[in-house]
Amino acid sequence: MSFQAYLDNIQTKTGKTPAQFRALAKSKGFADAKGLKPGVKAGEIIAWLKQDFELGQGHAMAIVALLKGSKKEGDQ
Repeated sequence: MSFQAYLDNIQTKTGKTPAQFRALAKSKGFADAKGLKPGVKAGEIIAWLKQDFELGQGHAMAIVALLKGSKKEGDQ
């Protein structure tokens, strides 16, 4: 499955776009304009995404990668 397919599936399940997840992560204090804030652990974000959006591990990790900037929309 491509990275973009993960993002598409996440949007279908949650109704949230990648930009909306970035904004939510900022409002939760996990991220800023540059990406993840120093000291924020992937596990914190995964727990939030599982609790609030019922995402599985793989889909939550896709959002983490998006927030870190290691992957971007359209990536294979």
